[in-house]
Amino acid sequence: MNPVLILGGYGNFGSRIAATLVKDNISIIIAGRERQKAEALRNKLKNNAAENTITIAVFDANQELDKQLSLLKPSIVINTIGPFQTTDYSIAKICIKHNVHYIDLADARDFVTGITCLDSLAKENNVLVVSGASTVPGLSSAVLDHYKNDFSSIDSLIYGISPGQKAPRGLATTESILTYLGKPLKPWGSHNQTCFGWQDIYRQAYPELGKRWMANCDIPDLDLFTDKYGLKNIRFSAGMETSALHLGMWAISYLVRMGLPLNLPKHAKFLLSLSHIFDSFGTSSGGMHMLMKGIDKKGKPIEIKWFIIAKDNDGPQIPCVPAIILSKKIIRGNLHVSGAMPCVGMITLTEYMKELEEFSIKQHVIINNA
Repeated sequence: MNPVLILGGYGNFGSRIAATLVKDNISIIIAGRERQKAEALRNKLKNNAAENTITIAVFDANQELDKQLSLLKPSIVINTIGPFQTTDYSIAKICIKHNVHYIDLADARDFVTGITCLDSLAKENNVLVVSGASTVPGLSSAVLDHYKNDFSSIDSLIYGISPGQKAPRGLATTESILTYLGKPLKPWGSHNQTCFGWQDIYRQAYPELGKRWMANCDIPDLDLFTDKYGLKNIRFSAGMETSALHLGMWAISYLVRMGLPLNLPKHAKFLLSLSHIFDSFGTSSGGMHMLMKGIDKKGKPIEIKWFIIAKDNDGPQIPCVPAIILSKKIIRGNLHVSGAMPCVGMITLTEYMKELEEFSIKQHVIINNA
């Protein structure tokens, strides 16, 4: 099997994907625009790799991918270069043209839900195109699939993510949040009240972590889950561990909502650097919660509270898992699917947690029956 080409291979997520695939003796190509960073990662990983399993490629994926795919001939491309809120499907289309499977870690709502526009083209070329191979909707759908049989109907899903202040965070993630901070979010399902990015704040209690601030975020699940799981009410939020940073973003969101012409994504690098000032006030521990309420098979109310807690800076490993699992399945011949689709229901929760066994990550589940 030809190698896996990781775009943004030395970045926050790409480097973790690279390290995991190398441990399983899967050949990889670390791709990016900065040779020094690519070489540094290769040197770091090569002691755990079989000979000739790690190569590097220095190019701009948005300009040179067509040519590079002809030269490198990968079997799979994993795209970690965001923000996907402001990009198109050019990279995926080039992969399809070269009969290369494509997987991305997008969390952009329209980008992930719209990937099905490439379905016919992907099937014609017998390749798999998966968007949203990340925490949402990859892990969130795995959790719902795992517990849905405990319900006759799920009436409400309230969930969110709160990374540790000291956990590594990338520029693309920062840019993606800034694209909708303070802006009205597109309505979803039966929810017709206008919501604004990073507003409607509340405090969420986590096992081991205590309470964290949460605020509105725009993700693909809001469109994907309403029909698939019959959800009547769904709400997703994200938050910063440090109150001053979270509330500062909340205040800025009101300036955007008031109409001030702030081009926040343009200043993402500066704001990301500024956020590290608060690192000494936080920890390296983060979490995700999914609070599911509904009716059980006996017609009685049921609530399932699911949490995943990550410590020791291992939180960023969680969004990497779907791309890792899907790549392994393709390479090992265990996944024979073609077409273009969001990463919903493609990985089980058991598979997900098995991939995280070596990290400081664990689940907590609380089930309340009437």
